[in-house]
Amino acid sequence: MRILHFSDLHIGVENYGRIDPATGLSTRLGDFLASLDEVVEFSLNENVDLVLLAGDAYKGRDPSQTHQRELAKRLFTLTEAGIQVFLLVGNHDLPNATSRATAVDIFPTLQVPNVHIGDSLQTYTVKTRSGPLQIVAVPWPRRGGILSREDSRGLSIDEVRQEIEGRMTAAIEDRVKNLDPSIPAILTAHATISGATVGTERSMMLGQDHVLLVSAVQKSQLEYVALGHIHKHQVLRQDSPMVVYSGSLQRVDFSEEGDQKGFCVVNIDPSAPQGQRMVDFQFHKVDARSFVTIDARIDATELDPTDAVIRAISRNDITGAVVRVRITLPAELEPHLREQDIRQALDGAHFIAAVSREVEGTRRTRLGSDVAEGLQPMQAVRLYLESREVDPRRQEKVLRYAEELVQSQDELAPDEDQV
Repeated sequence: MRILHFSDLHIGVENYGRIDPATGLSTRLGDFLASLDEVVEFSLNENVDLVLLAGDAYKGRDPSQTHQRELAKRLFTLTEAGIQVFLLVGNHDLPNATSRATAVDIFPTLQVPNVHIGDSLQTYTVKTRSGPLQIVAVPWPRRGGILSREDSRGLSIDEVRQEIEGRMTAAIEDRVKNLDPSIPAILTAHATISGATVGTERSMMLGQDHVLLVSAVQKSQLEYVALGHIHKHQVLRQDSPMVVYSGSLQRVDFSEEGDQKGFCVVNIDPSAPQGQRMVDFQFHKVDARSFVTIDARIDATELDPTDAVIRAISRNDITGAVVRVRITLPAELEPHLREQDIRQALDGAHFIAAVSREVEGTRRTRLGSDVAEGLQPMQAVRLYLESREVDPRRQEKVLRYAEELVQSQDELAPDEDQV
């Protein structure tokens, strides 16, 4: 049995892109769909039995008709070939009110065959071409589904989070104990697991984050743990069951500049004993658009600061990349800096995100056109902090405070049931 695991597709993220005149759509939408096409092509050519998306199909709760169409076309290609598709509900898929549908509810509503939605913490049994598979699904929790308003009355945000995490851990334990040992089982969760390296997902947060211990998911009855929510590919546990974040398929911003992007493929032998069925694991890279940071530090002895910046640019492969240039130079050289020439030297880039100058402690940042369009508030805060080169530890502290402000607004919103 072959399982393909990927996550955080985020169709609809279009920052650092431009309109493609051939399609009228954002080039960044094209990036994300091209990576999804690689997933589909691999699945068709390599006899994949199940494709598992571990949450966040879309950027937001209300995807456009175009975004829904593009995802549906690709899922239809998979299901027509007899490949089962399992979509776990992530925080970006959840509405902010109980009465509203999730971003992926359209598939069960239309009774699309071979597409399964993991929208509650329970065990689903999916019949693949290679036999049945049990999937313990841990979607992003709705507070109202775990903790009533009465139960949470008088509790602080941290106390509510701890209570929800405790109840989720207990529910996972219960579902795993009741697995059928004769059928292979995996767990998929859209959550933060302790010990994981986090990044952009914090700045894209919709709702309160939850942190589960690795021990909550590393159960001996499982063959594999497929995680989503964190964009960086990482293996938290090598021993059975492997606990793995596939990471996102595309880079969202410069905090993911050095991250590998791709998907995971797991082979399971259903005839082996419980907990010993995984026989192979591979991470497959996709052709993700590169992000490049160019730091140009200009010495006071430099006769032409513009030429020095252009030389720094020439030492980097910027072809088709999203690029930012950070220039540090003495005040007396700033009047001689020709930004038009610098931008011309960046013609090979896909998008110029920013050309920033640090002059005697004063920083000027000029963003590329439309770069702010579509940014989440937390992404805008992170971009500002990065442009100021704030110490990473101080960045995290500021982001935590900003996140608490955003969350407090969510708490005040009527009918809000997502944490």
